[in-house]
Amino acid sequence: MNIPFLDHWLGRHGERDKGAEAAATEHDPERAAAITELLSECELLRARAAQAGLELDDSPSSLTGLDQLPPRWRDDPEELPWLGNDAGLYLGTVIVRTVPGAVWHIWPGGHPVVRLASGREISVVEAGVEWAFNGAPELSQVYGEAAEA
Repeated sequence: MNIPFLDHWLGRHGERDKGAEAAATEHDPERAAAITELLSECELLRARAAQAGLELDDSPSSLTGLDQLPPRWRDDPEELPWLGNDAGLYLGTVIVRTVPGAVWHIWPGGHPVVRLASGREISVVEAGVEWAFNGAPELSQVYGEAAEA
């Protein structure tokens, strides 16, 4: 999924012109932290989780909690893709913050993925959208596979 505000942010910081989206996260710790903070907001997901009594604390156990929530968001087809996008960004946030060597990598065009220390890339947004629409793959399962890699 393309994230226009990220394109704008990268453009303001000179990264869009250089075509160095990957360098923005992999070689500059300060910029990596800023991108991680930006992508971790996930306001809609956090609001829906809080309504269900679940606090999202950026831990792997919170992914299990999300997997166990009744999927009431599926009742709102307009909200569903946005919630899925947030779920993917949240999954990526948990991976980046808890799996050693994991970093955000921004593909040309603004598509965020998580790159593991092994070089494997995980399309977390796609996983989050699939989870929101279908309940699978479970977010905790994607996390478990990333943590083992």
